[in-house]
Amino acid sequence: MRKSYVVEANSTASPETVFAVLADAPSWQKWAGPAVPQSGWETGAPAGGLGAVRLLGFGPLSSREEIVAYDPPHRLAYVLRSGEGLHHYRATVDLQAQPDGGTHIVWSGTVETTVPGLAAPLIMVFRRLVGSFAIKLARQAERTPPVH
Repeated sequence: MRKSYVVEANSTASPETVFAVLADAPSWQKWAGPAVPQSGWETGAPAGGLGAVRLLGFGPLSSREEIVAYDPPHRLAYVLRSGEGLHHYRATVDLQAQPDGGTHIVWSGTVETTVPGLAAPLIMVFRRLVGSFAIKLARQAERTPPVH
């Protein structure tokens, strides 16, 4: 079964600045909240980019996410490499420049699983968690020096 979600947020920061914050795996622990007490690169350090794998979280609750699309400052997509035996998760973050110089953030994701009844609760968890990430990303980008 396959389920999807879309969450959105707005930032007064430019798409370049929002993308820089989003793509900087080590900084996630500073802005993403208690769900990400530690963050960094497993591979692809220090710059990340296409094919890099970021680690978010701590110990057995950490996730491994491979960057599968990297188009600054417009799009970053990743697949979750943790828990692949139960499900496949892919998310895309699209950054749309606004006329006022800000950014509209559209973060979407899909979960696909063959385990009966698992897709619906997983998508609820991802929607809530990623919704908070989108808002926190927008605010962190506003506090970050502009990138041009």
